[in-house]
Amino acid sequence: MPLGQIFLELGLVIVVLALVGRAAGRLGITPIPLYLLSGIALGAVMHLSDAPEEFIHIGAEIGAVLLLFVLGLEYTSQELRDNLRANRRVGLLDLGLNVTPGVVAGWLLGLPLMGCVLLGGVTYLTSSGIASKVLSDLGRLGNRETPVILAVCVIEDVVMALYLPVVAALLIGGTLVAVGVNLLIALSAFGAAFYCALRFGPQLSRLLNVPSDETLLLGVLGLVLVVAGIADQLKVSAAIGAFLVGIALSGDVAHRARRQVEPLRDLFAAVFFVFFGLQLDVATVPGVLLPATLLAVITAATKFLVGWTGAARAGVQTRGRIRAGATLIPRGEFSILIAGLGLGIAPMLGPLAAVYVLITAVIGPVLARLDASLARQLDRPRPPARRAS
Repeated sequence: MPLGQIFLELGLVIVVLALVGRAAGRLGITPIPLYLLSGIALGAVMHLSDAPEEFIHIGAEIGAVLLLFVLGLEYTSQELRDNLRANRRVGLLDLGLNVTPGVVAGWLLGLPLMGCVLLGGVTYLTSSGIASKVLSDLGRLGNRETPVILAVCVIEDVVMALYLPVVAALLIGGTLVAVGVNLLIALSAFGAAFYCALRFGPQLSRLLNVPSDETLLLGVLGLVLVVAGIADQLKVSAAIGAFLVGIALSGDVAHRARRQVEPLRDLFAAVFFVFFGLQLDVATVPGVLLPATLLAVITAATKFLVGWTGAARAGVQTRGRIRAGATLIPRGEFSILIAGLGLGIAPMLGPLAAVYVLITAVIGPVLARLDASLARQLDRPRPPARRAS
């Protein structure tokens, strides 16, 4: 393919993203919903060639990794441990409330048993990439409810470290031994990464803290991608691997790394969100629109309840509880991946998950932006009930 054509197609996509981001700034909202809708519009009016499409796909994966890495830079290892310990019950509530609707919906739609299990995974997992972008765009990384959001996302990724190897082995007809081996590898990898982040974080920070900003950027970016790649090879979330690298870095190097990486994060994050829209086949939407919408509304409510409950347990007031609940609503990259595992046994899963992810990815950021008006409605004094004469 001519290089000029590749540059032209990629340039058009990025120019559209710039215009959309500017419009979002004028409206005072996070650009995520507009990025998603732009992806759908671009996919409808133009067909990207193989090379630009592959670049955008890889860029989307890098965007998810960088979003979680920068989020990890905001927290110390001790804060992470305390948050996980304090929110274990919220994690169990999240599991029960958000897996069940997917399993029941799969049964009602006539999916096979494994299809129901996969749809439960689709509805369970919050998009940590979208959540971290919302927190960053709206300036809420330091808010009191943010540790609750973070703890829920990390607990979900731990559950995925158990879920994915088991489901993958069952889908290919693996033996119990194969399932056990895959599960052991995934858990060991996560545990080793978590331990190294807590134990060797200060040494790693000193090693990377060089005077040259260029060298620092190259060292940090290379380390993040290497750890994310190893995590993905071992069936652990690449994004959670990058998040643990961010947790490990502290002090001056964390501050400098954040400043250096944020422009790259913003570029690839925009690509990450537009990629969702690009991969949605509009022709498949009518057949799954109703079940996807009903499922999105139900699980938006259940995920909102999880965030509200967790923030309430942390002593956060009404507005913060709304922010926590709304930020946890979007599903994303992992939901699409889980649905993709079952296309051979339930082809409906692909378009259903894509439309479902799109709807929740729009609902969540919009509600997060409307937290002040929603809080006023909930905190408004109720008129006293009239006594019967």
